[in-house]
Amino acid sequence: MPEQPATRITPRFAIILAISAIWLAFQFYLAIFTPLHPMLQSPLHLVFALLIVFLYKRAGGPNAKGIVPYLDVPFFAGIAFLFYYFVSESGRLTTRVSYVSEVNPIDYIAMIVCVVILMEAVRRVLGQILFYFILFFIVYAWFGNYFPWIFNYGGTDLEKFTELMTMGPDGILGTPLYTSANSLFYFIVFGVFFSACGGGQLLIDIGMKFSNKSSGGPAMAAVISSGLMGMISGSAVANVSTTGVMTIPMMRKVGYSPEQAGAIEAVASTGGQIMPPIMGVGAFIMAEMLGVPYRTVAFAAIIPACAYYASVLLLVTFMAHKNDLTRRSAQPDVAIKVESILPRLYLLLPAFVLVYYMIAGYSLMRSGMMGIYTAIIVNILSRFVLGGKWYIGPKELGRVALRGVRQAADIAIPTAACGIIIGVVIQSGLATKMSALIAGVGVENLVVALIITTAGCMLLGMALPTVAAYLVAVILFVPTLTLLGIEPLAANMFVFYFGIMAQITPPVCLASFTAAGIAGANAWKTGWTGASYALVAFLIPFIFIYDPGILLIGSTLQIIKASAVLFLGVYFLAAGIAGFLFVPLSKPMRALLLAAALCLIIPEVYTDIAGFVFGVVITFYCLARKKKAAEPVLAVQKEG
Repeated sequence: MPEQPATRITPRFAIILAISAIWLAFQFYLAIFTPLHPMLQSPLHLVFALLIVFLYKRAGGPNAKGIVPYLDVPFFAGIAFLFYYFVSESGRLTTRVSYVSEVNPIDYIAMIVCVVILMEAVRRVLGQILFYFILFFIVYAWFGNYFPWIFNYGGTDLEKFTELMTMGPDGILGTPLYTSANSLFYFIVFGVFFSACGGGQLLIDIGMKFSNKSSGGPAMAAVISSGLMGMISGSAVANVSTTGVMTIPMMRKVGYSPEQAGAIEAVASTGGQIMPPIMGVGAFIMAEMLGVPYRTVAFAAIIPACAYYASVLLLVTFMAHKNDLTRRSAQPDVAIKVESILPRLYLLLPAFVLVYYMIAGYSLMRSGMMGIYTAIIVNILSRFVLGGKWYIGPKELGRVALRGVRQAADIAIPTAACGIIIGVVIQSGLATKMSALIAGVGVENLVVALIITTAGCMLLGMALPTVAAYLVAVILFVPTLTLLGIEPLAANMFVFYFGIMAQITPPVCLASFTAAGIAGANAWKTGWTGASYALVAFLIPFIFIYDPGILLIGSTLQIIKASAVLFLGVYFLAAGIAGFLFVPLSKPMRALLLAAALCLIIPEVYTDIAGFVFGVVITFYCLARKKKAAEPVLAVQKEG
């Protein structure tokens, strides 16, 4: 066999390779030996992320000529200056007292350079919406005295703004960026390695295999595969793109409409951000903001996530029975063919190692590193298993590492940029004023306060990436909820959920739009269909506000009772949405069943009793109808 010509390494690619390798080495050093002071570790992490972003997202687009386009030269010069500044001034920055120690001229220059370069990076990575959103808050910081009502405040000056942005823990170098450097980087790189080494495909195949003989086969495959994959990736759009290309065409083939197929995939993929063990990026930041181990957040999310996926699984099952899709799913031409699962189970070892280290109480940094090491070891093992099919060589492993570094950079930029918003909101007192306003309403009626919070979180989730939406919502709304006596964990989970659900809710629903594109469906209809299928996700946050038992807060008896009532309500809710419970349901019967489900889901004793009675009566009525409909068929079979 002739030797393949070597791939030509361009000077630009060589620079990307070198910087990525140095960044990986830096992050591995932090995990293996010791983390640095946040005022040095966070800015260095940001410098590397900025370098990667500007090398990939060049001025002039992909066709730009030269290693560094002329328009990018000032940005690279600025990044070099920031590196020099944070390293040379690290001794002073780590020991100074904020708003007391002197601010030097070089500090002003560094702040301006950092804000300008970061804003341009945001524009290139995330587009115009987040750019202008952050720009609004920068303008607000300086001209707050011209704003009306609760938004009015005295404004800032250069010294205060510099202190806030780059010289303390409340601005760009705050908790979100530190979380990116301290944990998110490792989990992103782990997810890329795990998927590339065969683990991602195995999770998808497991979902396909276990749903092959179930009602609605491909729809069940979409739910299970996307749920399993989502536990590792934590990205709705990535999940849709990965599993949807296989499951959506199969769903259409058995009889689901394009909108139904797209909606099912979008809903199933979005749930990955609330499904432990990894969940979405915001969950790691939530743990840092709460000051609790990440496993506390992950454990609290188990019952709500299971209820979410139970509702979707029940929904597709009822839809399959109602539309008589079960027999069609079993036909040879639509059967889902996957490779043997058992010989590949060793590919899941990195995920088990990662989860073990997290549960055992190791740091997220160490847990992520052990997961990456295990993925590399498993890859070496794959060379001698199954004929080396899942083995990837050193060159491909290098490409995987580059992909992980690039994804980590794309996450580091918005987390750092959101520090600008957080700093301005805190300095201006806007968070306190918003809290006082909503709390004033909540004292009289907590439900109204929760609805206002929901609307705010949904609007943020539609305009911003999930992590940015969560970070802003935490500052604006969580203090209000805790002021009203709500558990901090429940309050954080509340805003986290609604920021995520915007991914499938029109008018801006990236997961639904992506799925609609694959399905060839109407994007608007797919979005609304997906929102109706995910109705339980809009209700669960209200449940754990009133009954934290489903977040594993409280006694064992409280947790069991809350979970049992929730899952019964989910069963009735799925049946009501699908319009099927043993037999097809009329519109009035669906309305009654949905009412019963809502009564059960609302955490009150009287509503629970009413919902249980209504639900049981409707269930027995439907069973009687099914039995009556089956009698003529049985009679014919006996005569035959």
